[in-house]
Amino acid sequence: MSIATVNLTTRLRTWALVAGLTALLIVIGAAIGGGFLYLFVGLAVAMNVVGYWFSDRIALRASRARPLPEHEAPELRGLVAELAVRANVPMPRLYVIDEEQPNAFATGRNPAHSAVAVTTGLLAGLPRDQVRAVIAHELAHVRNRDILVSSIAAVIAAAIAAIANVLQLSFLFGDDEDSGPLGWLGTLAAIIVAPIAATLLQLGVSRQREFLADTTAARLLGEGDTLADALETLERRTAARPLAVNPAIASLYIANPLSRHGMSTLFSTHPPIGERVRRLRSYDARPAARTALDADYSAAR
Repeated sequence: MSIATVNLTTRLRTWALVAGLTALLIVIGAAIGGGFLYLFVGLAVAMNVVGYWFSDRIALRASRARPLPEHEAPELRGLVAELAVRANVPMPRLYVIDEEQPNAFATGRNPAHSAVAVTTGLLAGLPRDQVRAVIAHELAHVRNRDILVSSIAAVIAAAIAAIANVLQLSFLFGDDEDSGPLGWLGTLAAIIVAPIAATLLQLGVSRQREFLADTTAARLLGEGDTLADALETLERRTAARPLAVNPAIASLYIANPLSRHGMSTLFSTHPPIGERVRRLRSYDARPAARTALDADYSAAR
């Protein structure tokens, strides 16, 4: 299957999953009953509008990213400029997150309005070639135009989690006797089921896009081993230094920034690093397959 076909299929699947997240909001309103159905329909529409226009600002603010000044990190700016030309995308806005954990993510509604954020730990802790590989991965997201769908999914998932928290307080301390048993049952289902369902849907969005971005990054770099090495480095160091970020936006990062203990490991929105590394190393191990992929990539540009 050509990379153009894979890209199209992935986009269709991820938009279908975002539609599922939107529908989940509406189902929550229907489960609670009364006027909540109309309220949540309006909320679902509002979340998609907000996600389209402001998801990048929300993600950057939630991660405490700051704009990268022109005079700061000139080597990083040079790497991004070089790879942006190779990827045939505009130069993204650059942001820095003052965290020791090495990580990065891309966001924005399209390539012309994209942003790439990197942690200070990434710049200080990884060799130049591995930093370049991470940047290639993030620009692959921009080129594949999956930054919008992932950002919208993160906004909607965060909204669902917040709603579940509010409903939990209402369930525990509310005194509304007009809701009836069905209303309370719907509220209880929304509290328990909605966050899990939102995480599973977001998991589907994130895992598809990560594999595709890895493949596209390998094409930009001309080989897959460097990105594989970078992912192995990130796996060790992100696990050693978990990052305190909203779980809804954790899926945007190249490597899972959260703690890997307890129940969180069951709902990781990132595919296993080992599988990503295996696929990247196979890219270098099969010259014929790589040549075919390169041809498909060039034809899709």
